[in-house]
Amino acid sequence: MGIAVRDLARHYGNVHAIDGISFDIADGEFVSLLGPSGCGKTTTLRCIAGLEDPTGGTISVDGRMVSAPAQGLLVPTHERRLGMVFQSYAVWPHMTVRQNVGFPLSVRGAAAGDIARQVDEALRVVGMAHLAERHPSQLSGGQQQRVALARAIVGSPRVLLFDEPLSNLDAKLREGMRGEIRRIQKRLGVGAVYVTHDREEALSMSDRVIVMNQGRIAQVGTPRDLYRRPNSRFVADFVGKVGLIELSRDEAGWRTADGTQIRANAGRADGAQALGAVRPENIRLQTGHGAATEGLNHLTGRIAEAQYLGPFTEYVVEAAGVTLRSYAQADLEPGAEVTLAIAPDDIVLLPAE
Repeated sequence: MGIAVRDLARHYGNVHAIDGISFDIADGEFVSLLGPSGCGKTTTLRCIAGLEDPTGGTISVDGRMVSAPAQGLLVPTHERRLGMVFQSYAVWPHMTVRQNVGFPLSVRGAAAGDIARQVDEALRVVGMAHLAERHPSQLSGGQQQRVALARAIVGSPRVLLFDEPLSNLDAKLREGMRGEIRRIQKRLGVGAVYVTHDREEALSMSDRVIVMNQGRIAQVGTPRDLYRRPNSRFVADFVGKVGLIELSRDEAGWRTADGTQIRANAGRADGAQALGAVRPENIRLQTGHGAATEGLNHLTGRIAEAQYLGPFTEYVVEAAGVTLRSYAQADLEPGAEVTLAIAPDDIVLLPAE
C-alpha cells in the first residue's frame, strides 16, 4: 500500500517549511524528493519517519494512519515499520557490524535467534557478511554505508527512507552505491523515499521524482518527463543544464529578441512573453555557409567560451540576445561564428517569470 501523504504541513512560526503537499508512493516504487537546500524535502522525510511532528495533514504507511495532528494521532517512529539510512551513516563506533545491524531488533525486544537470522540475511543482501565482526573504524566509507543500509532493511520494513545517503562518498563510490541501493530496494519490493539535491542521483535511480521548491511541489513526473518537459523555469534549470531563450509573440508566432522567428512544439505559454527552454545536447552547432537544415530553427551566434570535457566540448554561445550552451565534438575557438540548429520539438515553451 506504500505511503499516502495528504496536505502535509510543517510550520515554524511564520516559516512554512512544508506548505500543504500531497503525494502517493506505491509498493515497490522508488521516488526521490529533489530540490535545493531549504525546500522542505528533508523535513518531509522526517515527518514520514516520525522524527518531526507535522503541523497539519495526514500520513499513512502501508495503509495505516501514522500521523494526523488534527486528531491528536502520532505513531512513534519504532512502530511505523520503517527503515532509514542517514547522510552521516550513524553507525555506532563501539559496536561490531553485526551489533550495529541488529540494534533496531534488540530495541524492539526480538529473540536472540531471530536477531541472528535476520542480521545474517541483511548482511548477505548488502555483501557484508564476511565483515560482520569488524568495527566501523576498520571499514571504508562505502562499507559503512552498506552497514547503514543493512540496518535499514533488517526486520522487513514496509518503507525505506534515504536522507542524502551518498553525499559523503566520492564520485566513483556514489555511482556504484546507486545501483546497489536500487537493486536491493527492488529485490525487497518495498516503497522508497530518497531525499537528494543531486539531480543525477534523482534522474538515474527513480521511478518518479518530486521536485520541491519553498515548501511546495513544483512538478512530479518520471525522470524523462521532468528533463524533457519541465513546466517552469525553476524545474527546467534544476533538473539539468538548460538554455532559456526570451520570446515575444506577434501575428506570425514567436520571435527572439533579435527578431528571429522560432517554432516550438512543446510546452505551453499563454501570454505575449515566454521562455523557450532547450537542453545543450539538443543544440546542433553548424559552421561555414552551408544551406540551413530544413525544418529546424536557426540562430546565428558567436562562441564566447569553450570547455573541453573529453567525450565532447561544452561551448558557450552568445545568440539571440542570450547565452546558450551546446555540446559538440568539433574543435572550435572562442570568437568563431556559428549557427545553432534546434528542432521545434526540442524547444519547450515556459511561462515568462
